Amino acid sequence: MSITDWPEAERPREKLLLQGAQVLSDAELLAIFLRVGCAGKSAVDLARELLINFGGLRPLLESSQEEFCRGLGLGSAKYAQLQAVLEMSRRHLSASLQAGDVMSSPGLVRDFLRAKLRHHNREVFAVMFLDSQNQLLAYEEIFFGTLDSASVYPREIIMRVLHYKSAAVIFAHNHPSGIAEPSQADQRITKRLQSALELIDVSVLDHMIVGDQSVMSFAERGLI
Repeated sequence: MSITDWPEAERPREKLLLQGAQVLSDAELLAIFLRVGCAGKSAVDLARELLINFGGLRPLLESSQEEFCRGLGLGSAKYAQLQAVLEMSRRHLSASLQAGDVMSSPGLVRDFLRAKLRHHNREVFAVMFLDSQNQLLAYEEIFFGTLDSASVYPREIIMRVLHYKSAAVIFAHNHPSGIAEPSQADQRITKRLQSALELIDVSVLDHMIVGDQSVMSFAERGLI
């Protein structure tokens, strides 16, 4: 049976318009993105099959182009559409942060950093540069690979701070292991950077570690 033959209240698109996107299942959201199914399958049936094959929505969203295009009914055009949707989401979060006081929106900061860093399969060290009103000036990913005291250079961060005339920063990096717990190296790096930035009167407001299911805050743990 085609989706158009379903009762209107059960069709994903109509359901979204009537009740909001938050009430839809992963399969229903994906079905709206797919728009059509394939021979013998509605868009919802195809969506359910894809979610099973990929192991859930997140693995599908974070798959490579090659992996994505192996999915039944998917191709490079759909992959391009998906990447555009994901990037629009990241830019929306960034614009929302730039519109107000970052420190008044800890949940939004976590969502933004999760969207930016969680999908990386290697450690990435990033900096959020803030003005004197704690508004976001810029976000940059600066260091890549296994992080230790020898691979994060304070002078490079200071150069970027001066470039943006930043008054404060928030550091962030991901743990590809998925466990958002600070290592001894993480704590040493943070203290080293704090000491360096104190010399130019720039505050380190937080250092956040992005894991698989959570984002850990040094400030909330009393580590900064």
